Amino acid sequence: MKLKKTYSFAFWSAVIITSFFVILLIVLQYIFNESIHYNIIFSAAIISFIFSIIIIQIRVERFIYKRIKKIYEEVSLLDFDDLEKTALTTNMETLSAEVKKFAEEKQVEIASLYERESYRREFLGNVSHELKTPLFTVQGYLLTLLDGAIDDENISEKYLQRANKGVERLVAIVKDLDMIAKLESNELGLQKEEFNIIELIQGVFDLLEMKSHTRGISLMFNKPYDVPLLVIGDRERIEQVLINLIMNSLKYGKVNGATTISIESYGHKKILIKITDNGLGIKKEHLSRLFERFYRVDQSRSREQGGSGLGLSIVKHIIEAHDETILVKSKFKKGSEFSFTMSKVK
Repeated sequence: MKLKKTYSFAFWSAVIITSFFVILLIVLQYIFNESIHYNIIFSAAIISFIFSIIIIQIRVERFIYKRIKKIYEEVSLLDFDDLEKTALTTNMETLSAEVKKFAEEKQVEIASLYERESYRREFLGNVSHELKTPLFTVQGYLLTLLDGAIDDENISEKYLQRANKGVERLVAIVKDLDMIAKLESNELGLQKEEFNIIELIQGVFDLLEMKSHTRGISLMFNKPYDVPLLVIGDRERIEQVLINLIMNSLKYGKVNGATTISIESYGHKKILIKITDNGLGIKKEHLSRLFERFYRVDQSRSREQGGSGLGLSIVKHIIEAHDETILVKSKFKKGSEFSFTMSKVK
């Protein structure tokens, strides 16, 4: 198969040329009434065939090789001098393989660029939408006040408070976008230190106690953790991760339900911190996009609950900045489990 593919063109071209040459000799023999022995014609045909197949093969391969080489040098970073001309046929196969590989890589790259462009358009649309909603809200209240409502003390105070909430949401979105940008560019340096993760989680429980009480959701450990568990990381950023994940469990958790945190070993050097709730859960099709910026599983309910829509994206960036892993498991209408790893103190 390899020989057939390599010499097929030269073989059939030589057959055509040799056939034409033999027919020409026979025709000339009859025209000039000269008798040429068939052994001479046969020998001439064999010589013609061999000469043709060699010349055609060499010339065609060199022709194709030179032109593909020129194209390849223009579009590839490969040093073409690496293809030494020890055997032309082998070079052609190597070149074809390299060009095929290059083409496949470019196809993947183009597909990736299309995907990024689609993501960029979607992201810009989401940013525009997220900023537009509070901006129009603030503008509406301010215009109402300017139209005369400011003279009514009760209405003016209520509208100013609502306008202030809109401004606070705008500030939250801008701050979160700025943090993500800094995390991606490594400008937000992590201040790693040793700290007790049990103490930090308990502090977050205390911080969110009023919020959990309002929703009737209990915040608890899965078991008593009486011994300090020391980990290495940026205490402030890990606290932010815990706040975001626990707040999500309170927003979408089952009323009068529970949010439970458990800690278990994850290999010899790490632990796995799990935040589990028995709330709404997440459908399978949403899980792969859950950490995208502004991606919301339930658009209407998410906006009612407030927030910038960037919480999980920030969580993912912080965890990855620690060279750790974040995981999510969820069953619709049964609850969700977010977990992340941390390095233990040796």
